Amino acid sequence: MTNDPAGDPSSLFEALYDGDNAVVRALRAGASAESSDEEGTTALYLAAVQDLPGAVRLLLSVGADPNRASGPEAGDLPLCGAACGGHTEVVEALLAAGAWPDLREEFGFTALRWACGLGHARIAELLLDHGADPGLPGPRGESPLVVAARRGSARTVRALLGHGAPDPAPALEEARRVLALDVEQELRDALAELYGDGARHGMAVRRTAVDGGLTVTVELLRDGEPFAGQDQQTGHGAIATLLEHALGLRASFEELAARALRYGDPELDNWHESVGALWLRGDEETFQAAAAWTAGDDPLRRAFGAQVLARLGFDSGAKPFAGRAVPLLRELAGEAGDTVLGTSAERALAHYEAPVALPREPHGPADRGTDRERWRGRT
Repeated sequence: MTNDPAGDPSSLFEALYDGDNAVVRALRAGASAESSDEEGTTALYLAAVQDLPGAVRLLLSVGADPNRASGPEAGDLPLCGAACGGHTEVVEALLAAGAWPDLREEFGFTALRWACGLGHARIAELLLDHGADPGLPGPRGESPLVVAARRGSARTVRALLGHGAPDPAPALEEARRVLALDVEQELRDALAELYGDGARHGMAVRRTAVDGGLTVTVELLRDGEPFAGQDQQTGHGAIATLLEHALGLRASFEELAARALRYGDPELDNWHESVGALWLRGDEETFQAAAAWTAGDDPLRRAFGAQVLARLGFDSGAKPFAGRAVPLLRELAGEAGDTVLGTSAERALAHYEAPVALPREPHGPADRGTDRERWRGRT
């Protein structure tokens, strides 16, 4: 701390790092809530980018303008800084105080553009709920939907579509483009371009579950410590499926299965969106494909097939494949036990409620074989 008087602007900036009580003391001593430092950075902007929601609320309560630009060229906005950093509480406080969600800062960025580009889905939802324009182009003329599709955040794409984002076709093209790439290798190549041959540095790769998707992070290491990195979400399969639905398009069932199985995790959006898209079809071709998947050798593909059978055609108000799906699912549940496959089969059976009365097959047991054998090979 310096010996500046408590009401001096510098005391308020120091107080931000000493906690909310220190901010209260500085304000009571006469420091202005609109204080700025020698570079033009406002106290509110600094509190926003440092993720200090208590200080932000205090400054707003005594008159700080949530829309006042900050910095040497007055090019930075508190809402954009908070959105960029993923600071949800700060964004909530600024919006509640009247921050304009579509206000542009230097280079034409809006808070929604930052949130979409960095995969901060909850912040995108808040901004949209407070009136942010889901179709407002960013600095390069790209819509928020295209930016979110490139990032790979399915949750953000859902929010944009739910708020009427226009023209999904370019976003679908972008999702399909990235879907064809090796995300980890792309990140490695980008870091090599920025920092030279990766062999000069150590490298670490992390995969983290975020918002129903998987985020891949690649970091360069120096003396064992990260000094640079890039990350990318990987929900492009789910995003492509969502956008196809919005456009009235149908991917093949082989493509939907590939999207679901790419990362090998039934908990991911890529998996769930593919299953949901196939449920809605309710046709014989989809039943044949799902039944064949359950008869294969790959446990995950078999589990995917079981989940597709779970509600196939239910959207019509009936259960059109119950007579053939239930025996397959019972067999899977009986043989798979406490596995992903067994759990998927049991949950699928639950959708058909109580045991279904099924007609006896016309051929005898010796001719019948198991349901798995009958469907093996029908891919």
